[in-house]
Parts: sequence; structure tokens; C-alpha cells
Amino acid sequence: MTALLHRTGGAGDADRPAPKGAAQIDLSREVADYTGRFGPDGGYRRPGRADRTEIAAAVGLLLDGHREQAEQRLSQRDFTVRTVVDRPSGHRYVEVADRTDAAVTPRGWGRVYLDADHRPSWSVQVPHPAFDLGTEQLGVQVLRGSPGGVMVIAGAHRKAGAGNSADVAHRTDTVFHAICAELARRGMPGIQLHGFAASAAPDYDVIASTGAGTAARPEGRELADALRGHGFDVCRAWVRSCPLEGRTNMQGRTADADHVPFLHVEFSPTIRAGGRPAERAAAAIAEITRRWAGKPVTD
Repeated sequence: MTALLHRTGGAGDADRPAPKGAAQIDLSREVADYTGRFGPDGGYRRPGRADRTEIAAAVGLLLDGHREQAEQRLSQRDFTVRTVVDRPSGHRYVEVADRTDAAVTPRGWGRVYLDADHRPSWSVQVPHPAFDLGTEQLGVQVLRGSPGGVMVIAGAHRKAGAGNSADVAHRTDTVFHAICAELARRGMPGIQLHGFAASAAPDYDVIASTGAGTAARPEGRELADALRGHGFDVCRAWVRSCPLEGRTNMQGRTADADHVPFLHVEFSPTIRAGGRPAERAAAAIAEITRRWAGKPVTD
């Protein structure tokens, strides 16, 4: 499927001054402050169908370059849009955020960061921030590592809300899923980051899977090879039976239905703890995401 995306930046954009009024932030700190409020007793309200549809459609308008229309539609759903400059990387992103994030009872509908310097062409998805500790920071490193990325972060702890209503990886009635489905509809490949307990797979550092589909099998092999090259032991779900293969993941199922590459990757606590292991994992992922962005791996 051909991605119908608008290029939000052009040649030489990296040398442009920041847009007037753009907030100067450290994206890793911003995300840490955001997800640091999440907990199993935190707020989560199940969105209605109209909420999910309108928010996802507005993100699509942003991808198509129709920011004013997107802002109007998002504002009607109590979401804000702003341009931010990530000081450590110098990259510009468009942030889509829920206005209720700082409220006493937040809805927990999530946040999105879109590359404002390059045509968005792939996504990194963080469905269980604060529950799969460190995946949100790994997501930031992955977003920074390649041009054209879109990072989608769930807005609540996996155990927040009634039942499993906030477990966005296994539900379709969430804002997170609606946005990821919109990206898949546009042909954008995605990588979803998870974490496993050391006891769940003691012989491995990473469990790599293509979820319910096979469209990302070539990228899966390349990623597993790259991770191995960085010193990690990888369980390849297309070769042998692995725990936590993500075959019931709903974003993966949606991507499979659209014949779009999707990678479901589980990381050990050591990698998710940050430092050099996380940097090496992000570097391995960049070998895939840079191809998705149409950039040479060694560029």
C-alpha cells in the first residue's frame, strides 16, 4: 500500500531556525515527566467511537500537511498541538497531547510526536509505558535515531481503568489503536516496543516477532542480525517457539490486514534500564527504521 503522506520539511530544513514560539525541550525528560505520573490507580476513561475516529483523522490531517484543520478537530476533542525542538538532538517534532494529562482525573488517551523536518514514513509504538519500564525512553531513542518517525505513546498504565480497558496492545477501542490503525492504513511500517521479566526468557536479551503477520519478515531478520551484531541474544519467533510472540497484538493484526510491516519486539530489563545496552539496541533498530525512511544505514 502506498503511503499518502505530506512532506513536512525539505532539503536544508535542519539548518533552519526553530519556528517562532516553538518550545525548547529535552524529549526524554518531557516523556519521563509525562509517563512518570502513570500508575495502576491512575486515571483512564474509555473513549467513545467518535473520539477515536476524530483524533485519528486529525493525526492524518497533520500527516497530510493540514495543520490548521487538524488543530481545529483536535481542539474539539481537548487535544493540543505544538511544535517542539528537542535540544539534545536539534530535531523538531509536532506534539499532539491530551489537555487532561495534568488534570486530577486524566483520561489517559496518549500522546504523539511527529517528525517536523522530514516526511513521516514509519512509527515507533509504546503501548505499555511505566508498566514495561524503560520502553518509553527506548522509544525516544528510536525516534531520534532516524528521520521520518512518528512516536505513539499510550496515555495510561496498563492496569489503569476498569478490567483491561487501558491495555491498548490488546484492544481496538482506544485512541492509541485508532492512531496506529490510521498509520497502517497509510502504509507506514511500525515497530512496537515491549519488555519482559528476566525470568520469562532467561536465555535471551530480545524476543523479536512479526506479530500476527509476515510482511516484516525481512526486516525482522535484519533486526535480529543487527541486535546480534551488537552483542544481544535474540529469540526469533519465525524460527522457533518464543515466549511473548505478540501474535494476539491488535496493532499487529491491523497492520497484517493492511499488508504493512510490523515488528513486535520484547526487551530484557537490562536493555530497558538505559545506558549503553539501550543505546546499542536503539542503534540496531535504526538500521531498520532508516531503511523505512529511505535513508542509507551508514548516512
